[in-house]
Amino acid sequence: MAKKIGLIAGYGHFPLELAVQLNRAGFEIHCVAAREETSPAIENLCASTCWLHVGQLGAMIQSFRQSGVEQVVMAGKVRKLHLFRNFKPDLTALRGLMRLKDRRDDSLLNMIAGLLSENGLTLISQLEYAGDMLAGNGHIAGPVQKRRMKEIEFGFPQARQIAGLDIGQTIVVQDQAVLAVEAIEGTDEAIMRGGGLGSGKAAVIKVAKPGQDLRFDVPAVGPDTLETMHAAGCNFLAIEAGLTLIIERRRFCELADRLRISVYAVSPD
Repeated sequence: MAKKIGLIAGYGHFPLELAVQLNRAGFEIHCVAAREETSPAIENLCASTCWLHVGQLGAMIQSFRQSGVEQVVMAGKVRKLHLFRNFKPDLTALRGLMRLKDRRDDSLLNMIAGLLSENGLTLISQLEYAGDMLAGNGHIAGPVQKRRMKEIEFGFPQARQIAGLDIGQTIVVQDQAVLAVEAIEGTDEAIMRGGGLGSGKAAVIKVAKPGQDLRFDVPAVGPDTLETMHAAGCNFLAIEAGLTLIIERRRFCELADRLRISVYAVSPD
């Protein structure tokens, strides 16, 4: 009998790709998907799929317990804007929110992890079954531009400080200046804003938070990131090796080559 695992599926292609990896690892996947975010294609990859609105945490826990899972993994963000637009908290969510001092990403996600734990469910690292989605060190794709290492030397400390404040994980830089910082609007919007202020050669830097909790919110880039960069006039992307997921890696690399966007992964050390 296949070992069961729970999947909390959010926005984008990451949940689909992780589900493929979990199936290869021999898991029977029981998914809870966000009506506001998750691709319907997730149903084709899971033994069961429970569709819920953002905030229905009690129903999520009940679904996992009825499916008989003990471990749960998150994949794909549920965009924070839903806390203000389409939020439909149930009693469990309201009780969890009452414990919080603020609504930062880490606070919300740790609250969810705590509720899962209280009900016998263990939230595991997003990287445990990520396979070749995880970025290695060095040049990843696109043109080799060693002279752009100055962008990394300048931008990485800046990005880490912003990430450490739990504001965002992405900044846009050019000529030793920060053009944009990601906040609640999300990565793509920050890239468009920063690229619009540059001269067509801006660099995007995406980092993990200091002491990143690998159970959730691990940085990820994909083809959509590159398309947004190209539209905004950004031609250099720097990410952290060993802590960043590359979604749809083959298409990502092909697109970076075609759009002439250099992609480098740098060791956090």
